[in-house]
Amino acid sequence: MTEKMPKRTIEDVEIEAMAVGQVERKKEKTGEKGKKAKRDAENGVEVGVNGAVEEEQGMKEKKEKKEKKEKKDKKRERKERKAKEKEGEAIVAVEDVMEVDVVGTPVAQRQPEKPSKEERKAAKKAAKEARKKARKEADGEPNGDASPSSLDTPAPPKTYSTPSGPPMTSSGYKENSELTSLPKSTIDEFLTKHAITITDPHNSNLRPITSFSYLPSNSFDFTGFTSPTPIQAATWPFTLSGYDCIGVAETGSGKTLAFAVPAIRHIIALKAKQKSSKGVRAVVVSPTRELAAQIYDTMEKYSKEARLSAVCVHGGVPKDEQRAKLKRADIVVATPGRLNDFINEGSADLSNVSYLVLDEADRMLDKGFEEDIKRIIRAIPSPTRQTLMFTATWPKSVRKLASTFMVSPTRITIGDDDLRANVRISQTIEVIDQHAKESRLLALLKQHQSGSQCDDKILVFCLYKKEVTRVEGFLRSRGLRVLGIHGDMSQERRTQALAQFKDGDCPLLIATDVAARGLDMKVKLVINVTFPLTVEDYVHRIGRTGRAGADGMAYTFFTEHDKKLSGELVNVLKAAGQPVPEALLKFGTTVKKKEHSAYGAFYKPTDGTQTSKKIKFDD
Repeated sequence: MTEKMPKRTIEDVEIEAMAVGQVERKKEKTGEKGKKAKRDAENGVEVGVNGAVEEEQGMKEKKEKKEKKEKKDKKRERKERKAKEKEGEAIVAVEDVMEVDVVGTPVAQRQPEKPSKEERKAAKKAAKEARKKARKEADGEPNGDASPSSLDTPAPPKTYSTPSGPPMTSSGYKENSELTSLPKSTIDEFLTKHAITITDPHNSNLRPITSFSYLPSNSFDFTGFTSPTPIQAATWPFTLSGYDCIGVAETGSGKTLAFAVPAIRHIIALKAKQKSSKGVRAVVVSPTRELAAQIYDTMEKYSKEARLSAVCVHGGVPKDEQRAKLKRADIVVATPGRLNDFINEGSADLSNVSYLVLDEADRMLDKGFEEDIKRIIRAIPSPTRQTLMFTATWPKSVRKLASTFMVSPTRITIGDDDLRANVRISQTIEVIDQHAKESRLLALLKQHQSGSQCDDKILVFCLYKKEVTRVEGFLRSRGLRVLGIHGDMSQERRTQALAQFKDGDCPLLIATDVAARGLDMKVKLVINVTFPLTVEDYVHRIGRTGRAGADGMAYTFFTEHDKKLSGELVNVLKAAGQPVPEALLKFGTTVKKKEHSAYGAFYKPTDGTQTSKKIKFDD
């Protein structure tokens, strides 16, 4: 009996046929690969070095494509995720609103999502604008700009706008009747004799105070002074009247008293009007520590007589003692850097200051203090501020600075705008070989500091700090009593050296230009071992002698390295009536063109007699 085959569906038959076909095709492919490998082996085909390199490059390209694709995928995923998150936040916000509207109670607080980079930048910008707007409103400056540095400091000082009106007059100056009764010819003779030029935009016709007795309610001790110096006599009427004032005068002309006397009278008048008045009322800014200390000595002497307190603020010493004295001071004498430190930390409150002095303004600009000066000015209220500026020269940089914060200032010039040396100083220029300086210096010191002259003070200037150390060591090895001073020394050592020189304990001082300005001490002789970098600095160096009406001497070594300054030096010597050596003239007298104080670099002086010329063109 034959066994019957089980019935199969059409689907089963089709699947079975497909499987058999796949197996057969696979066998065919395997066979083809085997045949190809066999043919390659038979033909001796080998994979070379070039093929390996190509294969490696291909793998590298595949890898790079794969990485790029993965980066694109990740970027796309991030975008999709952010879009979903924003969509979710919008849905949540709608649900919150609906829930509050329907139920009447808010939903549970949700954790806020981290803001994006763009959102953080926008929020930061908005906060910055808000702070800036609040500061402007607090200062009464709807259109002013805040100082960039004030945003970074922990305790930013209050800033004030550029003054827009005349300063307040607090001292109520009234001209002395005896001064008023003097004939005009006497006043004109005084102005002509001292080459005083007064540029007064107020047309106040104030006469110079030519005698101490003409000062109002004179309670100052001027023992040792016969009469006011030209800069004092000419500026006092205007500063006592409350006007902004610019004084241009040579070094050693008595500028310290020119602003010290009005400052003290100004504060006394304010205290009489405001019984509960406290805080700093006057600020004097100077370029160097030594000059600041010297101004402070003068201020302290006269402020004590008026029962006022003064403090000197400069670098090189600890801040703690200065910080404590600032709290009870009426007058602050400071260098720009240290005063700005105290302003930024909130230790110096200048909101009550109404009398500001910038001494040696040209020197401060030369030393790069312009931004520091502007920050100090911004910290002082302008509507009540009286500003004084004293300078030995009147260059464009100083004029520009004065125009930004002074109100119609009266300018008093002793001499003219050109650089001039003190005519009472005998100037000797020696053209010398670089290697002969030390032996010539030793000969000069023996000539001017021997016998009865052994205690006469001599100040020797060098250009570099290392040069000071070398010259000091050389002179000490020759048995001379000598001290050195330069910027790398500690403030304590600098102060001690200056004190010993001033007191006469050591009559010979070697210094860099740190001692070139403002030091008020009797110096018999100045010697320039190395010529300074500018003729302006030369004038200030020799200005350490011949001060307060006395005569002085200056010797200067000039070498071939300095020949580019020979023209300007010749002009300074001629203007002061000093001899010009032939050896100096050999270097030339060319001078770089100077700008006119009013017309700038394009000014050309003419006598007005030249007539126009008719130009003819050939046919």
